[in-house]
Parts: sequence; C-alpha cells; structure tokens
Amino acid sequence: MKTKLFTALLFSLIITFNLSAKSDWGSTGHRVVGEIATKHLKPKTKRAIKKLLGRESLALVSTFADEIKSDRRYNEFYTWHFINMPLDAKYDSAKRHPDGDLVSGIEQCIKIIKSETSSDGDKAFYLRMLIHLVGDLHQPMHVGLAEDKGGNDFKVQWFYHDSNLHRVWDTEMIDNYGMTYSELADNASFISKKEIKELQKGTVIDWVNETHELTKNVYDSVKEGDNLRYRYSYNHFGTVRSQLQIAGIRLAKVLNDLF
Repeated sequence: MKTKLFTALLFSLIITFNLSAKSDWGSTGHRVVGEIATKHLKPKTKRAIKKLLGRESLALVSTFADEIKSDRRYNEFYTWHFINMPLDAKYDSAKRHPDGDLVSGIEQCIKIIKSETSSDGDKAFYLRMLIHLVGDLHQPMHVGLAEDKGGNDFKVQWFYHDSNLHRVWDTEMIDNYGMTYSELADNASFISKKEIKELQKGTVIDWVNETHELTKNVYDSVKEGDNLRYRYSYNHFGTVRSQLQIAGIRLAKVLNDLF
C-alpha cells in the first residue's frame, strides 16, 4: 500500500514539474528585460523598489503576471497582456477591448503605485504587473491581429514541430539561442547615453505604435504552415534581442519616473 502511495505521489510530482516547466517557457525574455532595466535604474529607484519587493529582483518578478494566469481570481488581468488592432491602424484609432489592454493596464499600474492611499501590498502587486507588461508591449505579436489571437492561431512549424507564430517570437527563437537571461542581458549591444535618451522619449502609446510597425514585418516574414528553422532565426533574432534591450531601457525610464 505504501509503495503504491509513494508511486502515485512521485508520478504526481513528475507531472506537476513538467507542467510547471512548460508554463515557464517564455520567462527568459521577460527576465532579460528585467535584468537590463536594473542596469539603468537610479539609486533612489532601487531603494524604493527594494522597499516594496524586498530581495526579489526585477528579473525574478518579471514573470509574475504570467504565473497568475493559472489562478481564476486574476482573470480580470488577462486582456492586459496584449492589444489587437489591424495592421494599418494606430492605437488611438483602433477599437479598444472592453476589459482593458496593455496601455490601460500599464496606466492602471502606474496610477495605483503612485497613489498615496494604496497599501504597500497593492503597490508591490501592481509593480510586478507593470514590469511584465512593459516587456509584453515590445513583443510584436502582443500587438497583433484579433483574428489569429496575436499569432497564436497562425500555425507554423518550428524545426518540424507544430508551433505558432506567437510562440516562435515569444519563446522558441530565444530558447533555441541557448543563452540564459543573464547572458543575454550582459551581451546586449552597446548603446550610448544619447541613444538611450532617444529610446526613452515618447509615451506608452508611441511605443505601442512603434512595436506595431514591427508586427507588420513579422506577418510579412512567413506564410501559414511554413517550417521555420535556422534561417528564420538568423534573419529575425536580432530584432528579438533589440526589442528586449529597448524594453529594458524603457522599463527603467518608467520606473525612474515613477519613483
């Protein structure tokens, strides 16, 4: 009896581990954004963040908004991860999701963190959300088409395995590159202080529209059913790395302004 119970528990743990590992795919990109942002934070900002998050790093909490998707209590935040709009549209002219989107989600996070009446617990929660959402904003398929759910229903193959366009850009090119989040952050391209200031100009809506221009290129880069392999990564992984770096630099700007 004990042997059967132990076997059942072991099997359960294995299944849980595998499901957790699968759900964690895509975390590398967000951790790169968090790690790069950390390098551009002002001392005052670091102190304010430490007060709310304790010893948790930006890289660690950057995946929080994805992790809570499995908890129905947080379903209200689901639409904050994306914006769907036609390829020829700008954010201001696009139809808004009634439950909110990336822009309104970021704005709500900032509002709550800045509020003097918000508890430290609420501020910490929305800070974790904010760190994630700024990363999402710079992934082209998070500003994709409604009809294919931001590329999730755009079926392709990745090295002969069934995949979709969103997953290729979210995780598979990054995972295939084989670097950890810290290695990717440490090996980001050199950008001058002048270039950083240029990248940090504009509003969240400006950044959405900028990412949406890349979205058009992504859709033009592939046909449904294509088998994407080394050549696709060779052509497009530079854009992935660039967007991760820009997201980190802009996240630092948002946090420095906030604190």
